[in-house]
Amino acid sequence: MADAVDGRTAEGAAALAELFRRHHVALVHLAVLMVNDQATAEDVVQDAFADVYRKAGTITDHDRALPYIRTAVVNRCRTVLRRRRLTWRVAATYDPPASSAESAVLLAEEHRAVLSALDRLPPRQREALVLRYYLGLDEAGTAEVMGVGRGTVKSTTSRALAALGGALGEPS
Repeated sequence: MADAVDGRTAEGAAALAELFRRHHVALVHLAVLMVNDQATAEDVVQDAFADVYRKAGTITDHDRALPYIRTAVVNRCRTVLRRRRLTWRVAATYDPPASSAESAVLLAEEHRAVLSALDRLPPRQREALVLRYYLGLDEAGTAEVMGVGRGTVKSTTSRALAALGGALGEPS
């Protein structure tokens, strides 16, 4: 076994670096869908990885690190959204950050419509859809990340899809 440095092993640090390399972009996209802000999403993911790095010496099952980080990202997004709601209550209005020129070029009009409709969903419904259909988690994985039962995932996803379809003008 490699020498421990500040409670972290070289093996653990290498595994975390590989995890970062392979999943960072997808986790940032997940966070962007949750908080609708690229800079905040990047901060959320960076903080989640920093937490895991600090705990790298205590993580014995590296296969559980990705689900742990996903859960940490979702929880941090929830915290950001709670703070925004508090800010919205205190401040009269909130202007969401404008999309960058690069983002505007990359997103097609229909994608913007879907993202806009997704942003108008209640946070729990948005979480369920993003985890199920963007990350491709099954019901059990989504339930684990959200901290709810599978039945709640099913009903929340169903309501979210109906609301999203209605917002996009699709017949029910």
